[in-house]
This record gives sequence, C-alpha cells and structure tokens, in this order.
Amino acid sequence: MPGSTGNGAVMRSTLRQQIAEALRDEVLAGRLQPGQEFTVKEIAEQYGVSATPVREALVDLSAQGLLDADQHRGFRVHEYSAEDFRGMIEARGLVIEGMFLALSEGRPNAVRPHDPRAASVVAGVRRRGEEAQRAAAAGDLTVLIGYDLRFWRELGACFGNPYLADFLNRLRVQTWVCAVQHLRRLTDLRGALWAGHTELVDALIAGDHDAARAILTAYNTHSLALIERLAPR
Repeated sequence: MPGSTGNGAVMRSTLRQQIAEALRDEVLAGRLQPGQEFTVKEIAEQYGVSATPVREALVDLSAQGLLDADQHRGFRVHEYSAEDFRGMIEARGLVIEGMFLALSEGRPNAVRPHDPRAASVVAGVRRRGEEAQRAAAAGDLTVLIGYDLRFWRELGACFGNPYLADFLNRLRVQTWVCAVQHLRRLTDLRGALWAGHTELVDALIAGDHDAARAILTAYNTHSLALIERLAPR
C-alpha cells in the first residue's frame, strides 16, 4: 500500500536522524574518541536497531566530516588538527559576514529591534546565551556545547536566511567536534572558554554591527589561540 510504504520511509528517516544525532553527541561528549573504530553491526547492536538506518546515519556523519569511512574496517572518528580548526574558523567568519550583509540589506525575514517578534525572539536567544555563559564559567563543556549550539541556531534564524543559518549550524557542530578533541585534554576549563553571548546579542539589538564584529573577532582569536596551544606539535 502506498500509504504504508511512505510511513515506513518516514520512520526509517527519523530513526536515521536520531542515530546520527546520538552518535554526534557521543563524539562531542568525548565518549567516542578521535581515531576510535567501530562497525555498523556494533552500533546497530548498541542501539537495538537494524543495520540500514545505522549505515545511513554513519554515511551522513561521514559526509559532514565527523567520521572517516573505511571499506574494510567500518568507520572511525575523524581526527582534527589545529590547521583544520583554523580553516573552520575562517569559513564560519565568512558565513557570519554573509548574515550581516543580509541584515544590512534589509532582508524581509530578518528580525529587527522594532519588529513585534523581536522581544520574544531576543528573550529566547538571550536565555540560551545566559545558560551558555554559566556553563562556560563553570567549565562544563558538555552543557556549554548544548546551549551554545541552540544559541547560534536561534540567533542565526534572526538574520532571515535559512540556508546561511543551516550552514552555520553545520559548521559550528563540526567546529565543536574539532575543538573538544583538544579541550578534553584540560582537566579544568573554568575561565578558559568564551562567554560573550549576551554581549553579542546586545550589540546586535542596538544595531551596532561594528561592535558585534569586534566581539566575534575577539571570540575567534581567543578560540584559535586556545586550540593551537593545546594541539599536539
């Protein structure tokens, strides 16, 4: 029956996405280490599902650069260098600059201070930022990553270009996967992590794009210096 086939495809697609997100979180939490190898069969048994959605999820993560596929040995967590991180920071900056451009050009879907939607949208983004800042101050990397990704996903949506926002989210996930491989080497991250989320929101709401750019430049400089210091030489 056509309806039955379609429903099955949707369920499989949802399971594929859930597995991909669960594995991504395992990598971000450091439970799947750089270079660690595993097979479709092992992951399928771990989650109690069939091989098909697992294989599809692993292929998706490979396409995002988070895993390496080996035809004979399965998959392994991709190992990133400081040079990789530098390239991601550069790419991320170009995407954000495109968002600033869309905002300055008056993109119809962008959220502006005088927009009736602005108060509730900004309040939500600010809450994520405050939680991210608290986690950064406490050195709680896992909690920080969760709130930071939500913060940027919601902030990115305010710029009115969903394609740029989606690309930025993918880049930020990849950047965090790269960063945690080095940050996990520190036993105490208190005071070491960037926590300028609400400051950035304030600059954007005030329409001070120069200040926002300066905050982001300082953020990128701080992050790059930290990872380069921690990366193996």
